[in-house]
Amino acid sequence: MTTNKSLIQPLDRAAVIVLLILTLLIGLIILQGDAVKPSVRDFSWENAKIGADDINFSLRFSRPMDIESVENNLKIEPPLAGKISWSGKRMVYTLLTPAPYGEKYTLELQDAKDQFSVAKGTNKVIEPFKGSFFSRDRVIVYLGTEIKDRGRLVLYNLTKQKKRILTPKDLVVLDFEAFPQGDKILFSAHAANSQDSLSAQLYTVTTGIAGEIGKKAKPAGKLDLILDSKEYQILKFDLSPDGKTIVLQRAHQNNPSDFGLWFLTFDDRGKEGKLQPINNEQPAGDFLITPDSKAVAVAQGKGTAILPIQTDASKPLDFLPQFGVLQAFSKDGSQAVLVKFNTDYTRDLFLVTNQGTQKQLIKTTGSILKCEFDPASPTLYCLLTQLLPGEEYQEQPYLVSINVKTGQQKPILVLPPDKRDLQMSLSPDGLGLLFDQIVSETDISNVVRANPLKTNDGQEISTSSLWLMPLLPASDNDANINAELKPEKLPLVGFYPRWLP
Repeated sequence: MTTNKSLIQPLDRAAVIVLLILTLLIGLIILQGDAVKPSVRDFSWENAKIGADDINFSLRFSRPMDIESVENNLKIEPPLAGKISWSGKRMVYTLLTPAPYGEKYTLELQDAKDQFSVAKGTNKVIEPFKGSFFSRDRVIVYLGTEIKDRGRLVLYNLTKQKKRILTPKDLVVLDFEAFPQGDKILFSAHAANSQDSLSAQLYTVTTGIAGEIGKKAKPAGKLDLILDSKEYQILKFDLSPDGKTIVLQRAHQNNPSDFGLWFLTFDDRGKEGKLQPINNEQPAGDFLITPDSKAVAVAQGKGTAILPIQTDASKPLDFLPQFGVLQAFSKDGSQAVLVKFNTDYTRDLFLVTNQGTQKQLIKTTGSILKCEFDPASPTLYCLLTQLLPGEEYQEQPYLVSINVKTGQQKPILVLPPDKRDLQMSLSPDGLGLLFDQIVSETDISNVVRANPLKTNDGQEISTSSLWLMPLLPASDNDANINAELKPEKLPLVGFYPRWLP
C-alpha cells in the first residue's frame, strides 16, 4: 500500500497544479473580457469572375454584428450601388445594376463592431478585411470578312485586345448565339465550298472562357455537331436564356409541307435529349423563346402566339392578335415590345406587360430592325429607319433610346442612309452598343469573289466595319445623358457583332 500511495501522489499534485493554472487563466480572461476580435469568415466572391447575372455576394461573420457599423464602413472600389439584407451572422449585398465589365474590384471592411461590443460600449472593432473580385472581360464575337477569317466566327477581347478565330476555314457561319455563361456558342454553318445555305448544320464551339464561378475554362475552338441537315433543312433557331433548350424551325428536304418548330433539350451536364416537334397546326413565322425558357413566342398569321415548349402546344398560352413581330422581352419577362403593321404602311412599336397593358412607344414610316431592353433601367434601345422624302426610295437608319415609363425618346446616332441590313447588340452591363456598317458588292465595281458572303436581303458583302457606341448609366433626370458620346470605330473588319454574356 505504501508503494502505491507514493506512486499516485505526484500525479495528484500535477493534476491539482494544472487545474489551478486553468482556473487562474479563465479568471483572467473573464476579468479582461473577450479579447478575440470579430472577423469575416467567408466572402462568396473572393477572387471570383462575375457576369451580369451575378447580382449578389455574401459576407459571413464570426459573430452577430452591429448592422449600422458594418453598413457605414463597407467600401467597394470602384463603387457598386446596392442594397443590404441580413440573416443572423450573414450579410447579403445585392447590386442595383450589373457590375461594369473589365474591372477589378476591392472590398474593404474595418472599424465595424459586433453587437456585444456596442452593447458594452467598448472600442473593440472587427479584424480589418480586404477582398477582391473581377468582372468578366468585355468580349465580342462577329463574322469575319477578311481573307483569313471570311465567314468564320471571330472572338475579340476588348479588355485584353486579343483576337481569336473560333471556327475552321471549311465552314461558313450563317447565324450564332452565345450560351448564357459565354463558354460556348451555338451556330449554324454550311461547307465553305458550297453556296447552299439550306445545307447548314448546327454546331457548338467553345470560346476558351470559363463559365460558372469557380469552373475551369475549356480550350477554345472545340467543335461539336449538334444536328445535321440530311433529312430536314434548318431554317432558324433560338437558344433559351437558361441554355438548356434549342427551338428550331425546320422543313423536310423532300416534303416542303412538312414544316414547323422543333425543340432539343440539354441536361445539367450538357447531354442532348431527344429532338421533338412542337405540335401546333398554325404555320410559324419568326419566334423567340420567353425569358423563363418554358415557352416560345411565334408569329402566326396576323398575331403572335405564346406556345408551351415541352407540353401540348395545340392551344396557345396567350395570343396577341394585332402584333406581327415580337422584338424583345425584358429580362424578368414582365414586359415585351412588339411591332404592329398598319394599313398605311407605317409601323408602331408597342410595350406590352404581363398585366395586359399596351402602350404605343413609337411610329415610323420605315422599319423596326432591332430592340433590346437595358438590363437595369427602364430604357429600351432600338435600331430603326425612317423613310426619306423624295422620289427615290431611301431609308435613314438611326439609334434611339426610349424610356418605357415616360415614353420619352432620345436619338443617339444617325447612320448613313440606305444601310438597312444593320445589326445592333447591347452589352450585358448596358454600357455599350455594337453595330456594323456593311459595304456590299454593289457599292464597289469590278469586284469578283469566290463563295461570297451575303446579307439577309441577298446582297454580296465586300467588307464591313464594326463600331462601338459608349453609353452612360441611364437616368430619368438627364435628358442629354449621351449627348457628348461618340461612336468609336473598332480595329476589326467584320459584320453581325454580338456581345458575349
